This record gives sequence, structure tokens and C-alpha cells, in this order.
Amino acid sequence: MGEFWPVPDVLTYLAGSWRVERSVRDLASGEEGEFSGTTVFGPLDEGGLLHHESGTFVWREVPRPAERTLRFLPGSSPGTADVRFTDGRFFHDLDLTSGQHIAGHPCSADLYRGEFTVRDEERWRTVWRVRGPAKDLVLTTDYAREG
Repeated sequence: MGEFWPVPDVLTYLAGSWRVERSVRDLASGEEGEFSGTTVFGPLDEGGLLHHESGTFVWREVPRPAERTLRFLPGSSPGTADVRFTDGRFFHDLDLTSGQHIAGHPCSADLYRGEFTVRDEERWRTVWRVRGPAKDLVLTTDYAREG
């Protein structure tokens, strides 16, 4: 991509509704899947945003409904966020003040490494690389602001 768009406050930037297109590649088997849907970042009473993603995931030509929910809370420095699972466990930090961020998350024996890049005020992308004994995946997600 080359060019990154700095985001002074990640929570302000993310607020609202985004169209989501995700490709999932299993590097071990060569299989590919895709997710298409919407992510809404709505306000939380205690501050921060509730991230709710819903749509259709197609794997091995079988479409299934899919959804997930995360909490984006104010981070330790201005303009950043701490991303948490709905049960409160820490997932990763997020700092887009440079327009790009690398995050890591160990999950059992697997390691998740995420790269976040902001293209402009209407588009951003995540690329998660998942490696472990049972997983060898690349998940690429493009977000486009709705409305």
C-alpha cells in the first residue's frame, strides 16, 4: 500500500457502520473462504465502542451465518484503544496515530499477528497471520465506511 493515513483518535475514526469483505486462506491445504457483512462500532455506556460484526461466511462452498463481538476501550495513551473479547480478556492494543499498527495475540499454541493499515477516512484493512500446530492461515479484511 505504501501510503498510510494517520488517525489521531482510533475510537472516533471507527465509530459507525462499515462494509466488510474478508478472505480466509488456509496455507496448509490451499483452501480459501470468504466473509461478507457489516461491522458496527456503537457507543458503550462506560466509554469506548462495542464492535459487532455479522454476515455470511462461505467455506468449502457452504454459506453459514457468522458474527462476533469485541469491545474497543480507551487505551493507555490518547487516541489508542485496548481491544477486548466480550468476556473482558485482552485481545490486542490498537494505535493508528501513524496510520499503521502491528499487534500480536497468543491463543493457546497459536500466534496471531495482525497488521492494521488505514488508507483514508473511508477505508482501512487488517491482515491477520495465524500460525500454530493446527493453523496456518491468512485473513485479509477490507473495511469501507457505509453511509
